[in-house]
Amino acid sequence: MKKILISILMILFVCAGADAQNFLKNLGNRAKNAVEQNVGNKVERGVNDALDGKLFKGKKDKKVKEADEEEAVEEEAPKGKKGSGWTCEECGKEGNSGKFCGECGAAKPGSKKAAKEEDAKEEAAPAAKPKKQTESAYAKSDFVPGDEIFFDDDFSGEKLGEFPSQWDLMSGYAEVGSINGRKVIAFTDEGYGEIQPLMKDQQHFLPDVFTLEFDVYYEIGDGLGGDELEIAFGNPDLDNWNGRVEYVCVSFRDDGYSRYGWTVQKPNGGDDITGEKNLSLDNSSSPLKDGEWNHFAFSFNKRAFKGYVNGIRVMSVPTAKVPSHFWFNHGGQYKYACISNVRMAKGAVPLYDRLASDGKIITYAITFETGKADLKPESMVEINRIAKLMKDNPAIEFEVQGHCDATGSDKVNDPLSQKRAEAIVAALVDQGIAKTRLSAVGKGSHVPIADNKTDEGRAKNRRVEFVKK
Repeated sequence: MKKILISILMILFVCAGADAQNFLKNLGNRAKNAVEQNVGNKVERGVNDALDGKLFKGKKDKKVKEADEEEAVEEEAPKGKKGSGWTCEECGKEGNSGKFCGECGAAKPGSKKAAKEEDAKEEAAPAAKPKKQTESAYAKSDFVPGDEIFFDDDFSGEKLGEFPSQWDLMSGYAEVGSINGRKVIAFTDEGYGEIQPLMKDQQHFLPDVFTLEFDVYYEIGDGLGGDELEIAFGNPDLDNWNGRVEYVCVSFRDDGYSRYGWTVQKPNGGDDITGEKNLSLDNSSSPLKDGEWNHFAFSFNKRAFKGYVNGIRVMSVPTAKVPSHFWFNHGGQYKYACISNVRMAKGAVPLYDRLASDGKIITYAITFETGKADLKPESMVEINRIAKLMKDNPAIEFEVQGHCDATGSDKVNDPLSQKRAEAIVAALVDQGIAKTRLSAVGKGSHVPIADNKTDEGRAKNRRVEFVKK
């Protein structure tokens, strides 16, 4: 067959002369233009992907997911109807049939060739942690936020470019900034700055049982720079090193390297404990997340000092000197040099004791995505504690109440608080608690327990209550 076709073409070429030559020349030009267009499309998509990579990855992942869903629907459409055929991922041509694109020749999504290409991409890229795996890790955490909040600052009421009103500048420079719509305290003067919460007594504001929490944004990317954050704890009434009785240093580079190190003085003052953890993003056991806010927490219980990253315990020192204050010391020229959502609270009372004395349990450890009823993974710590309490005490039944602060309208807050209470009930049922022992009630902002005019008051009003029936 091939010989016949070649013979016909040779006859046409000889007989038609210049016309045949022009025909073949035009055919070659069309093939060349198709290749150039394909390359141009790839370059354009590469530029767009690079620009998207500078944005926050949550939005990008959502777009990719929506595109995949649309493509799946189109592939399932019957042939001969609108939307039949498949769309090429390389050049965008619609209505293709067969295993290869009729425009650029790219393999059909799902074909063996495409699968091999996708496998190669997956091997080159770091594997993402599934959400269930993250929730499972949180479920094993033992971090419990303190019950009584005495400092809370999300910087939402501050003006951009100004120094935050609830903080004191010890050295360097810092100002209120914004990252992905969230206000932060940013270190914008070559990354250096020392700051401390503004308290009545700057040297004595930590009780002997407390928790400290805050968020830091980390992202991999060439040219973003490196981050060095020291969380220093001091006590002027005890022997110390330059005011410190213990400190933790977290370092991060834009290639994903990260180190979590600590030095802690023992109560006798003669010895110290040092240690470090590799939290690099290429370390499969690292709890750090790329392109996301990472939640850091510390708990101190009279002498036991523990540190957590995204709910996972990474430091545990059984005996340490009691700190009376703390401050942040930041260095490194990192693009996202900042701290967000700082909260301090006095230590927790056992759940059963709180229930016996108050007839209810108020908790701030169950949190949600902003404006949604989606539980954050770290909420599983408290949900598992409640589930264990109910399993150990089969007669206990709870009305689960969701409460908001006065920010926003009742039209938004009331249904949102109801949905959040229902989400908590569903999570407890998943843990093996009978649904008949639970009910969900959204209280909105109608039952405040603190002044909504202050940050601390609003933080106390944003709560979940388990009221004994």
